Amino acid sequence: MSERIEMEENGLFLTIEVTEEKDVRLLHFDHSPLTEDLAESQKNVRRLVEVQVSGENQNDHHSMKHTGTMPGARLIFVRHDLFNTAVGKRLKIIMKDEKSLLNVTWHAQFYNDIPIIRTWTELGNEGDSTLGIEYVSSFAWTGVGEVTEAQDMMLYLPHNTWYGEGNWKACTLKEMGYYPVNDFSMKRIHVTNTGTWSSSEFAPVGILEKMPSSNTLFWQIEHNGSWHWEISDIKRMLYLQCSGPSEAENHWWKSLHPGEHFSTVPVAAGVVEGGMQDALQSLTNYRRAIRRDNWDNKKLPVIFNDYMNCLFGDPTTEKLLPLVDAAAEAGCEIYCIDCGWYADGKWWDEVGEWYPSTVRFPGGITEVIDKIKKRDMIPGLWLEIEVMGINSKIAANVPDDWFFCRHGRRVIDHSRYQLDFRNLEVRNYATGVVERLVNEYDIGYIKMDYNINAGIGTEIKADSFGDGLLEHNRAYLTWLDYIFQKFPDLIIENCGSGGMRMDYALLQRHSVQSTSDQTDYIKNGIIAASSATLVTPEQAAVWSYPLKDAEFEAVAFNMINSMLVRIHQSGELSQINSTAFDLIKEAIACYKEIRAVIPMAEPVWPTGIPDWDDAWMSFALIYDSHLYLAIWRIHGEESSFTIPLDSIQNKEVDIQLKYPVEADINWERGVKEKNNIIVNIPTKYSARLLEIEIF
Repeated sequence: MSERIEMEENGLFLTIEVTEEKDVRLLHFDHSPLTEDLAESQKNVRRLVEVQVSGENQNDHHSMKHTGTMPGARLIFVRHDLFNTAVGKRLKIIMKDEKSLLNVTWHAQFYNDIPIIRTWTELGNEGDSTLGIEYVSSFAWTGVGEVTEAQDMMLYLPHNTWYGEGNWKACTLKEMGYYPVNDFSMKRIHVTNTGTWSSSEFAPVGILEKMPSSNTLFWQIEHNGSWHWEISDIKRMLYLQCSGPSEAENHWWKSLHPGEHFSTVPVAAGVVEGGMQDALQSLTNYRRAIRRDNWDNKKLPVIFNDYMNCLFGDPTTEKLLPLVDAAAEAGCEIYCIDCGWYADGKWWDEVGEWYPSTVRFPGGITEVIDKIKKRDMIPGLWLEIEVMGINSKIAANVPDDWFFCRHGRRVIDHSRYQLDFRNLEVRNYATGVVERLVNEYDIGYIKMDYNINAGIGTEIKADSFGDGLLEHNRAYLTWLDYIFQKFPDLIIENCGSGGMRMDYALLQRHSVQSTSDQTDYIKNGIIAASSATLVTPEQAAVWSYPLKDAEFEAVAFNMINSMLVRIHQSGELSQINSTAFDLIKEAIACYKEIRAVIPMAEPVWPTGIPDWDDAWMSFALIYDSHLYLAIWRIHGEESSFTIPLDSIQNKEVDIQLKYPVEADINWERGVKEKNNIIVNIPTKYSARLLEIEIF
């Protein structure tokens, strides 16, 4: 007789079957219970884990798909464990392959009140022979739907690029080239990231919605390096498989010696009854649940950084002192001196020492830092600790094993070497830099930037290039954990040329994420309005950088870009006209009134996730009986815009203009649709923030 392990937790229903032969199958993963039995032909390919070992047959006509893996097909059930943790129940399924003596444990962590599980796979070699691991899934679900349903499944993908982060696009699987032309397909829909930028082309997130039933599957790969996911079919059923790096896609191969263990990167997966925004809300709750507890994400202090549309990496005492005064007068609470503070002149290919320039700061950088503290702001510095310039004095005097190497040479990207955080000397060097900044200069904020992609990995002390990269990624996270333990009040912003590594391996730790380097405030508004799809609002730092001759609407647009997330203020505030400066002060004062609710609020996109071609866009936060609604009019001739708000359906509301308080806007409640408001903004490239109280 077969037996079943059935779980009902937080709106998720999970059914795992163990057959008489001890095969393990994930039969069901949904927001509703399993109500009908499945044919044996459908059940026997629903493996809980796919794992491919070198020298083993991949027993499927699979092309590039990760199906038919061996010894994945031979794994048999040993036992299961179910126990409570601080955040919810955890299920462990222990399996083994009696031929290779590979032990496989699948972990599923549930989270209280959130319809998501975090899964990962642990391998252990209990035999006498070394096993070469080519692929292992973190999450594998064969049962997403029938192949005939592909034309009715909408896949939402978050495209990412420098200056253009969070650009969601929606296509059916059929539109993406998947179509059931035979009993099975060689075609897969897949997204792969390779290298040290984890979100350089796509963010590690996906959403798949069944139309029109609004059953939505979603996933998030939590890794700061290479990763892969794919959707295709087997036995006329669609599957989703998510993993960290693999050999075929990412040059990763692991030699698992007798007695050794290996764990995959974690993947969060969930199913909701509803659409894309319901999935995003669940992800927001989950991201908040897994994040390191910290004061910054509760208080949300206003950050000033002097880079964007301001000093652009050319700080000096003379330039900084008036900016410090202006930032404090505007209401900023953190002042971060950006890049260039450590070099007399050209610095890109010389970074690595991290000592203040005596040319830029003839009286010492402490003169500026003391001024920042005197104005009751937390001092901060820009840092790029993971690289060294090829002309750095340090780089020339340390051995090659400090750096990524391939084919016997140091890896160079954009005139930088990549430091290898597996090396204890490298970690000690990095720790020493941070300790010096904190202890000698009283730094409370670090903008941790990262401006290269070191590629597929390193060969030093590694089974493969990808193995070296994965272990470096993990060593860097361990180092970050140590730094936050040593300096629990230190704020470290996660930045990688803007949002090029926006992932929740890093964002479990960092309290602030730079969302983009975009310098055009109109384009930045589009990125800002979608930023909370990839990161919680209270972590999403959005630039506001009015130019010194900015007019009313340009200032208001800039400020509203950041007022429902984190204000990352910049611009030449010491030279800006008085009208614009007063508008900035007004915005920051308004932000301080509402920021307490941001860490608890639900992000909503009433008119959909913004697109680059949109004439209008909107973004809202809902908390309790209050709704804060940001509205942007970009282009087009139509001055009216209808905004549906489900939370006000058939309810009385009080609508007030929150910012700017003296601005042209009219609104009215929809007559027929009681969940609509219709706004009128007379000029293009304008933005407004409304506060709606719901009764």
